[in-house]
Amino acid sequence: MIRALSSAATGMIAQQFLVDNTANNLANVNTTGFKRSKVDFQDLVFSTLRAPGSEVVAGIEVPTGLQIGNGVRVAGNTGIFTQGPLENTGNALDIAIEGEGFFQVTAPDGSIRYTRDGSFRLNATGQIVNADGFLLEPALTVPTDTIAITIAPDGTVSVVTGSAPTTTTTVGTITLARFVNPAGLSREGRNLFRETAASGAPVLNQPGQEGTGLLQQGFLERSNVEVVQELVNLILAQRAYEFNARAIRVSDSMLATANDLVRQ
Repeated sequence: MIRALSSAATGMIAQQFLVDNTANNLANVNTTGFKRSKVDFQDLVFSTLRAPGSEVVAGIEVPTGLQIGNGVRVAGNTGIFTQGPLENTGNALDIAIEGEGFFQVTAPDGSIRYTRDGSFRLNATGQIVNADGFLLEPALTVPTDTIAITIAPDGTVSVVTGSAPTTTTTVGTITLARFVNPAGLSREGRNLFRETAASGAPVLNQPGQEGTGLLQQGFLERSNVEVVQELVNLILAQRAYEFNARAIRVSDSMLATANDLVRQ
């Protein structure tokens, strides 16, 4: 019964983590480029009271063993990088990736971060930056008298300026990064990811090459959170939490009964 108490307690802790993860997914249902995550569970080490196949007498082996589990633990939460729906914004600096790949931005410390959030802007010097002012990598600068910006599906950025309204000028190309294991990226907040040993090194290419997706100007990729599925997960986690709490109450009641027998 003591084992039941500890096993059920691990179940409650695990389901609380599932609720926390689900709440975060739901909180980011409208976050641009957000990728939901799912929780992975593992059972804990079993206590083996009799090993399967052990001999009971000479030449006779038991067909099954006797093993009691000790609960559950959270093995991790895995990012799901499926494509989110694209929303037409009409903004020339809103860019969605249709397919795999990440935009690159330069953090204040000079390191590179990766994002699916394509809501870019211009800073005071005409450089393309994200909402936090991080420069798009490779850096792109448009002339101060730009009147129109065109971003092709292959990442080519062209502008029309007030000084030459009939001429289109190419100012640079957007490069995308791909990872062998995007689920291994570290989430940094602010819609940013950081490279890790688990993700592998980034592979850089122009959009549309080597498996990277194409760019869609005037669109943003919305979160890939499926609200109905998250609500189902929330209900299942709540019920599982309640069942584990009930197991603790039953174990406690059985211990109380045994204690009463001793006192009698």
